[in-house]
Amino acid sequence: MKIISLVLFAFFSFASSIKLTGWQKKVFQIQLGFFKNYGLSRTHMFLIGLIESVSALNLLLSVLIDNSLLNALGAIGILFTSIGAIFFHLRFDTLKDALPAIVTLSLSAALAFNNQYVYNVI
Repeated sequence: MKIISLVLFAFFSFASSIKLTGWQKKVFQIQLGFFKNYGLSRTHMFLIGLIESVSALNLLLSVLIDNSLLNALGAIGILFTSIGAIFFHLRFDTLKDALPAIVTLSLSAALAFNNQYVYNVI
């Protein structure tokens, strides 16, 4: 599960940094275009990037200090942003556009449902 946590950390650190700062102009413009097509604003994009960033940091910290609660929080944050991404891509775009979010949903669900905190709640 540590490898999945680190893969999701790497992916969402990159993706959220673009949403937060716009440092990679080409990808930023493509993502902003998606958001505008969905009727969402730059503020929405920033807030989603913030959730992704905090979730990614929780995953990294969970590996570094071996903390299951941080892992559960990070996985659940990514799980919910992935569900939202899938919803909007399937509603406004194509299945192909939703594939990365389907993969991240699968990985984050594997982390979440394999976590002792989540397991005890369900």
